Amino acid sequence: MMNKTYKALGTIAAFGCVFLLGYSESHAQSKIGTTAAQFLGIPVGARALGMGGTSVAAMSGVGTIYYNPGAFSQAQKTEVLVSTTDWLVGSKLRWLGAMVNIDGTNAFGLSITQLDYGEEEVTTPDNPDGTGERWSAQDFAVALSYSRNLTDRFSIGGSAKYISQSIWNESASTFAFDIGLLFVTGFHDMRLGMSISNFGGDMTMDGRDLKKVIDIDLSNAGSNKLNVAKLNTDPWPIPLLFRVGLAMDILKSEFCTLTIESDALRPSDNVEVVNLGTEVTFLNIISLRGGYKSLFQTDSEEGLTLGGGLKYASSGSMEVEVNYAYQQFGRFGNLNTFSLAVSF
Repeated sequence: MMNKTYKALGTIAAFGCVFLLGYSESHAQSKIGTTAAQFLGIPVGARALGMGGTSVAAMSGVGTIYYNPGAFSQAQKTEVLVSTTDWLVGSKLRWLGAMVNIDGTNAFGLSITQLDYGEEEVTTPDNPDGTGERWSAQDFAVALSYSRNLTDRFSIGGSAKYISQSIWNESASTFAFDIGLLFVTGFHDMRLGMSISNFGGDMTMDGRDLKKVIDIDLSNAGSNKLNVAKLNTDPWPIPLLFRVGLAMDILKSEFCTLTIESDALRPSDNVEVVNLGTEVTFLNIISLRGGYKSLFQTDSEEGLTLGGGLKYASSGSMEVEVNYAYQQFGRFGNLNTFSLAVSF
């Protein structure tokens, strides 16, 4: 058992060091605001959000697929989660996830992320009151995940996902991969988690509105003025996210469980931040949560998060859990997240 523990810790250390060396070398300069698909970095799930967006080292719930696909096989259950967030300027972030535990060792998951910007009427200088058409925009990602317990304390997994962004008649898409691992120590069940998200290709917008009628020779009065050309758009990378987390149950009894968690996040397009969170659960029924997001980011709009949940267990093995999270977002106001989970 001791050899397996050392191997697990060695894997975590090597995983982090190799990535950090390569990351620091290739990201010496600031790249704030230089990536597409920003929705891939928005936290999901009311439980994680109530704890300041921390979930890399969590080992319960299908929501861990989003933060660390190497962790959800530790949950030892099958679960479905639906989450919705009132995001910025009237947009809606929705997340649907499902995981199936096959044999206590292997687990598969499927998740869908959608950021819906809504729709508006199309107006032009000639038709300021509207043309009768409506335009919309949305971001979308679907991921297939797999996680495996290599030992009773060490698990690893990954996700393959398709990512798409669209606005009216234009769209861009790409494929990406996530990888993560989780190690559970023997000290108060302290968990160490690590993940890399969105390792994939660039995104390039394409669509019918990029086709234009042009005159390629303005100096020639007899040239064809109806040539159809297509505008080229630049490729944009997606945000690569490196997360490291630590969680621990500092108090655990039949009556009460007190959990603390901390995540460090290093994105490819912004500065490093730390998220902190805590949760207290009474009788495995009522949970209260609090946290703080984006510590050490001086221009962050994010901050305090609060939340709570209620769990109902049937006479069988089925459990239903309802969670709510509140988060401050500076000049954009306060945001609310609701989620519903069913496990068995």
